[in-house]
Amino acid sequence: MDIPAVSMALAQNKVMNDFGVAMLSKSLDNMESAGAAMVNTIEAAPAPSLDPNLGNNIDIRV
Repeated sequence: MDIPAVSMALAQNKVMNDFGVAMLSKSLDNMESAGAAMVNTIEAAPAPSLDPNLGNNIDIRV
């Protein structure tokens, strides 16, 4: 068994794993800020867009 090769492979695996975790953390931060911006946009919208009955009735002619 080649101990230095195993050591290098484990170290490389750890680096790649740490990088993946860092990228997922950054992605989560970006999604949280995008969600907060969406909530702010919805809250700033005029009242008719928040009407719960809007779109319940549809006029259809056959």
